[in-house]
Amino acid sequence: MKKIFFSFIFLLPAMLFAQTSWIRVNQIGYLEDDVKAAVWVSKENKPVTKFEIVDADSKKVVYTGMNIKQTGKQWAFESSARLYFSEFNTPGSYFIQVGDIKSVPFKIGNDVYADASEIPLKYMRQQRCGYNPFLKDSCHVYGVVTVGDPDGKRDGEHRNIWGGWHDASDYLQYVATSANAVYQMLFAYTQHPESFGDKYDANGDEGSNGIPDILDEAKWGLDWLVRMNPDSSTYFNQLADDRDHIGFTLPNEQKVDYGWGAGKERPVYFVSPKPQGLQKYKNRSTGMASTLGKYASSFSLGAKVLSEYYPEFSEMLVQKAKDAYRKGAANPGVSQTAPGGAPYFYEEDNWADDMQLAAAEMYSTFGQKEYLTQAINYGRFEPVTPWMGADSARHYQWYPFVNLGNYRLAVQNNDLRAQKEFIRNMKTGLQRVKDRAGDNAFMNGIPFIWCSNNLTMGFITQCRLYNEITGDDSYLEIETAMRDWLFGCNPWGTSMIVGYPAHGDTPVDPHSAFTHLKQYPITGGIVDGPIYNSIFSGLIGIYLSKEDVYAPFQSDYVVYHDDYADYSTNEPTMDGTASMTYYFGYLTAQAKKTEKVLDGIIRGNPTEKKIALVFTGHEFADGSNTILKTLKKQNVKGSFFLTGDFYRKYASLTRNLQKQGHYLAPHSDKHLLYADWDDRSKTLVSKDEFEKDLNDNYAAMQKAGVKISEPRYYMPPFEWYNQQISDWAKPMGVRIVNFTPGTTSNADYTMPDMKNYISSETIYNNILAYEKKNKLNGFLLLSHIGTDPKRTDKFYNRLDNLIKELKKRGYEFVRVDELLGK
Repeated sequence: MKKIFFSFIFLLPAMLFAQTSWIRVNQIGYLEDDVKAAVWVSKENKPVTKFEIVDADSKKVVYTGMNIKQTGKQWAFESSARLYFSEFNTPGSYFIQVGDIKSVPFKIGNDVYADASEIPLKYMRQQRCGYNPFLKDSCHVYGVVTVGDPDGKRDGEHRNIWGGWHDASDYLQYVATSANAVYQMLFAYTQHPESFGDKYDANGDEGSNGIPDILDEAKWGLDWLVRMNPDSSTYFNQLADDRDHIGFTLPNEQKVDYGWGAGKERPVYFVSPKPQGLQKYKNRSTGMASTLGKYASSFSLGAKVLSEYYPEFSEMLVQKAKDAYRKGAANPGVSQTAPGGAPYFYEEDNWADDMQLAAAEMYSTFGQKEYLTQAINYGRFEPVTPWMGADSARHYQWYPFVNLGNYRLAVQNNDLRAQKEFIRNMKTGLQRVKDRAGDNAFMNGIPFIWCSNNLTMGFITQCRLYNEITGDDSYLEIETAMRDWLFGCNPWGTSMIVGYPAHGDTPVDPHSAFTHLKQYPITGGIVDGPIYNSIFSGLIGIYLSKEDVYAPFQSDYVVYHDDYADYSTNEPTMDGTASMTYYFGYLTAQAKKTEKVLDGIIRGNPTEKKIALVFTGHEFADGSNTILKTLKKQNVKGSFFLTGDFYRKYASLTRNLQKQGHYLAPHSDKHLLYADWDDRSKTLVSKDEFEKDLNDNYAAMQKAGVKISEPRYYMPPFEWYNQQISDWAKPMGVRIVNFTPGTTSNADYTMPDMKNYISSETIYNNILAYEKKNKLNGFLLLSHIGTDPKRTDKFYNRLDNLIKELKKRGYEFVRVDELLGK
C-alpha cells in the first residue's frame, strides 16, 4: 500500500500540470518579408486573445500581437488559432508566448536559410548505389540479370548496371523516381545557380572539382539512366524488387539471393506495356510513355545544363532524349513498377504529364515548333494534377507530384494563348488545394496519403513558380504555411526533414538501417509524413516499437510516428528529398541576394573578392584580338553580351570566344532602345517587339554556331531598361544583368567630340581609385569589345595592366554565371 501511495504522490504534480496547449512555429525561422504565422492548439476550448514575441536573449517582450484567426476544433485538439505577426520583421532570435505557454525558439532574418540548399544533397550522396561516399565503400557491384521483357526474348541477359540512388531505406531503384530526381536537381540549378556550392567531387567525396555539387549529383543519376538505356531499343524500368525486403542491413553488407547467389546479381526489369510481377502480385501497366517521357526530359535538360562540363556526354544525351521521346510518343500509357510478394508498388496512372514535360524540354533544347505543339496537346490531357483537391489517391498514382510541364509552357513565348492557359492550370491546382484546406489551422489541404510530404513539397514548388511568373500573391500565405508545416508548424511540432534544423525537433528514429543499426545520421532526408489513420491501420507488417512520444497529438484522422517500425510515415525518400532542391535553393538565394536595380542584377556577392569582366558588342570588334590575347595570357574567362547583328557579322569570332571558354549571351538583336532616356519608366517597345528582339538574338547565336548557356543572362542594349523589361524577361527564363556603376569603365566608348568623353588613362585610374576606397567585390566591370574608329585611345590596350594590378590586390576574375551563380 505504501508503495502504491508514494507512487501516486510522485505522479500527482505531473498529472495536475500536464501540458494541454502548445504553440507551433517554423523551427528554422521566417524571412523578413514572409507572411508569418504561428499556430495555437489546445486540448481545451481556450480562445486566444493576444500573444507576445519575446527576444530569446534578453527575455524582453518585443511585440504584442492581436491579429488572430480562431480556427476552432482541429483533429486532436478542441481549439486552435492562427497567430499572425507578418509586420514584425526585425532580425533576431525569439519565441512566442501565450500566458505560460511558450513556443520553441525561432529566428527571423533573410539569412536563416543560408545553408538550406546543402541539406538535401547530404542525403542524396548517402543514398548512392555503387560507390557510396558516406560508407567509403561500394555496394551492389555484381551487375544485374534482365527480366520482364515484353517479348520474352531478352530475359536472362547479364548487364553491368550500377550507380544511381537507392529509392528509400530499401535498396530498390526505379527510373520513375530517379529520373524525376535528376530533373528536379537540374531544374533547381537553372532557377537558382547562385545557391549551390562546390564542396564535393563527382564521387561525392569532400573536395571541390570546379562543378557545383548539385550538378555532380544530377550527373551521378544521369550516368545510371544511361546504363539503364544502353541503346535506342532497350529501356529498363526498375532494378530489384521486394525480395530485397529481408530486414535491415547496410547496402554494402546486403546478401539478398535472387537465385544467382547471396549478395550477387539483382533483377532489372524492362520498361513494359504489359503487366509485370514475378511473384504473387502484378502491376497494371498499359504503355511505356510514363517512363520514357521521364527519360527524355532528364536527358534533354541534362544535355543543356552539363554541356559546359561534359560536352561529349551532353551530345550523347541529346540523341538519347530524341530516341526516348520518339519511343514514348509511339507507346502511350503507363509502365508501373513491378510488385512481388506484397501488393505495394508505384501505381502511376498518368503519363501525359511526362510526355508534356519531355516535349516542352525538347522544344527548349531544339527550338522546333512541333515539340511545342505536342507539349500543349499533351498538357490538355491533364490540365491539373489529379491529386490536387482530392481526398485520397493510390500510392504514387499521380506522379510526379508537381507538373513542371505546366510551368515550362507557362513561360514559353511563341504561343501566348497557350501561355495564359497553362498559367490558369497552375492556378486552378493551387486553388483546389487551398479550397480543401478551408479553415484548417495549419492551412493544410494536402491529402494524407502515403508520402504526403512529397505532395506538400510539390505544392510548395508550384506556389513559388506561380508567384514568380505572375506576381499574384494569392497563395503566398498557404505557400509559407506549408513550408512551415514541414519545419515544425504542424500538430506534432517536429520538422519532417531528418537533422534539419540541427537544434530542433526532427526525426531521430527514422525507418533506416543507417540509424537503426549503426546510429549513423541521415541528415537531409524528408520522411514520408503524416498519413490517414485508416491507411496506417491497414498496412502489412507495421507497428510501433516503443512508446509514442507524439501520442497527445495523434487522432483518429491523421497520425505521424517517429519510430523506425513505421515505414508509412517515417521513412525518408530519395525522390522527395531531391524535390526539395528547387525550393531550398530559392530559400538560400534570399541570403545571397545580389544587388539589383529594377530587378536587374548589377552586382554579385559583395563579400567575395571576385570580378566579372563583361564586354558588350554591336557594330565594332576591333578590340577582339587584344582582349582574347590578354584574357588567355592572364588565364581569365570573360563574359560577352553581343547583339544579333554582331553574331551575324562576326560568327567565326563568336564561336572562337565560346571555344576558349568565355560566356556568351544576348544584347538585343538590333540594339533597340527599350526605355526613354529622360523618363526611364516609359517603355519604347511593345511586349511582342521585346520578345521578338530577344528571341531573334538567340536565333542569331544558334545560327552562328554558338550554344546558348544556362542560366540565361541578358544585358539590355545601351545598358538601359526599366521594370517592365525585367518583368517581360522573367517568364522567358532570362535574367537581366547590368554593369556595376561607379568606376566609369563603361565610358570606354566615348569619343573626344563628346561632352562625356573620358580618356583611357582616366578610366584606368578611376577604377583603381574606386577599388581603394570602396572595393570591387562582386563587380560586373563593363567595357566594349570594339569602339568607333574616332576613338583612337582604346581602353582594351590597358586591360592587361588592369588585370595584373587587380590580381595583386587579391581579386579573382570569373565568368558572370560563376559570379552570380556557381
